[in-house]
Amino acid sequence: MAMAGKDELTPREREVLELVLARWHDKEIADHLVISVRTVEAHVAHLMAKLDVHSRDELRKRCEDR
Repeated sequence: MAMAGKDELTPREREVLELVLARWHDKEIADHLVISVRTVEAHVAHLMAKLDVHSRDELRKRCEDR
């Protein structure tokens, strides 16, 4: 399975990704974007699936490598 690029993410996924990369917690992201923590968790799960990673640390590393 080919890895999706950042350009294949939705605008909201890109917003969430930037905050995850800045090491924000789900609650902080939710408050900032005025969405629920559960919605943040769903976006993070979709990001991880699209980018074929299994942890936030791996997600950060994958994005730093690009």
